[in-house]
Amino acid sequence: GLMAGSFALALRRAGLVKHVVAFSPSERTTRRALELGIIDQRADTAAQAAQGSDVVLLGVPVRSTLSCLQDIRDHLAPDALLMDVGSTKGDVIAAAQQALGSRIGQFLPAHPIAGKELSGIDHADAALYQQRITILTPLPANTPTQIERARHVWQAVGSQVTTMDPTQHDAALAAVSHL
Repeated sequence: GLMAGSFALALRRAGLVKHVVAFSPSERTTRRALELGIIDQRADTAAQAAQGSDVVLLGVPVRSTLSCLQDIRDHLAPDALLMDVGSTKGDVIAAAQQALGSRIGQFLPAHPIAGKELSGIDHADAALYQQRITILTPLPANTPTQIERARHVWQAVGSQVTTMDPTQHDAALAAVSHL
């Protein structure tokens, strides 16, 4: 959709990707992403999309995080960086802990504060993350190298990157959403 498609376009524009593979339960979405040149290959499953990838971005509704992580867990490369774009972190982290078990250190939660009034792959925009804030909410299992790698990726797509504790993130964003 919008978030993952924009991320792929921005990484491509920054010269950080050679090959983009995507999965969506909606065949129309991945077909359209191919037509638009956002991705290079459609995968039949989330596991297939994750297999062999250096960076894996979950662009799924928060309620779908657990099942998606369960699908890809055994297909992640040992050094793959796994991130999400969900707007809440507590529930996403709980899902990741349940799904990933000992591989939780590969998951670095992220929340780009970006979007548009229109959603979907047709509105993907390589400039979506430029001059926007992306909040990383590192886990105790994340290494300094991995945190720096995530920071570099988000900065390469134009984001200003900051870090927050996941609980503080959810409290702060909940307060803002009520204003």
